[in-house]
Amino acid sequence: MAVCTVYTTQSLNSTCSISTPAKTHLGFNQKHVVFYSSSKKTSRRASSAVITCSADTQTVVIGLAADSGCGKSTFMRRLTSVFGGAAEPPKGGNPDSNTLISDTTTVICLDDYHSLDRTGRKEKGVTALDPRANDFDLMYEQVKAIKDGIAVEKPIYNHVTGLLDPPELIKPPKILVIEGLHPMYDERVRDLLDFSIYLDISNEVKFAWKIQRDMAERGHSLESIKASIEARKPDFDAYIDPQKQYADAVIEVLPTQLIPDDEGKVLRVKLIMKEGVEFFSPVYLFDEGSTISWIPCGRKLTCSYPGIKFFYGPDTYFGHEVSVLEMDGQFDRLDELIYVESHLSNISTKFYGEVTQQMLKHADFPGSNNGTGLFQTIVGLKIRDLFEQIITSRAKTPVEATKA
Repeated sequence: MAVCTVYTTQSLNSTCSISTPAKTHLGFNQKHVVFYSSSKKTSRRASSAVITCSADTQTVVIGLAADSGCGKSTFMRRLTSVFGGAAEPPKGGNPDSNTLISDTTTVICLDDYHSLDRTGRKEKGVTALDPRANDFDLMYEQVKAIKDGIAVEKPIYNHVTGLLDPPELIKPPKILVIEGLHPMYDERVRDLLDFSIYLDISNEVKFAWKIQRDMAERGHSLESIKASIEARKPDFDAYIDPQKQYADAVIEVLPTQLIPDDEGKVLRVKLIMKEGVEFFSPVYLFDEGSTISWIPCGRKLTCSYPGIKFFYGPDTYFGHEVSVLEMDGQFDRLDELIYVESHLSNISTKFYGEVTQQMLKHADFPGSNNGTGLFQTIVGLKIRDLFEQIITSRAKTPVEATKA
């Protein structure tokens, strides 16, 4: 909850009372603040006040968009690890909750804003990707409330039963991550985001990942997964994929170009970073703004076939100026990643080797031997830096206002 401070130009011998929380029709928990003056006659000039909320308690909102089975969960684990503390479901809550809470972050899954359960979608002939199956009004209202420091009663979509479960209380964290299919679809929600990421997975790679996740973790059959992918594709093309044009950073995962006709075991990954984003400076290799191709394999980096190739350079993406960092291939030894890390700039580390440390810490995560893990880790560090810059900027605002 945001903590507010009142700065007055002259003392009014005023007191402040905070009423007990009142629940609104939107599921919000609000506190009403009323100021009383002990003096009946006070001049308008004397009663002027500036009410500001403490910068370190205002919520920064990050949006992560991707199709189902595209690595959002792994990315969230890497991101929350950067901020410290284990991300866990709400204690004592619904065991099937999609929410993850750590010391600094809260991650909510936008599937929780499905307006139709699994049976309802089937009856109406719509997929979860269709905007008609989602409550964007409630999504906007609750994300805005959390950003403004107000706790909400957020609904829960149960992925096991396919039903809409009773809601859970979400208190405003320092960082709120909204992840799912539609964080950038609705313009109102999009405007609340302080930073946005899109995971763009090619069809070949997506199919392999979705089979692995839905068969191993959710017990779906191969036939049902194939049918789901085919049924979802038109809606994905219409409602999900276009969101990448709004993203501040895109992680694009493609088949390798190092091996002809590879079956998706080796990946080529691009980190596409929009220029001119406030509090965000794109990562670069060797020389900012240059076009560089680099094969680092040799004495300092062990590379088995087919090796590793990096590329960096400027480009345009949906009409925006961007910087692109690309890695094709995979690492044999993560401890040698420090050699690559030492040639990257603007990676927002706190100390030399932090990227390598994070990668080693989560060596068992999917993608840890290729560009997906590397770029997810780097984006996590960039978000930490962005958060710190935003907080510093907000802290200056009330001070400057009182001086004016």
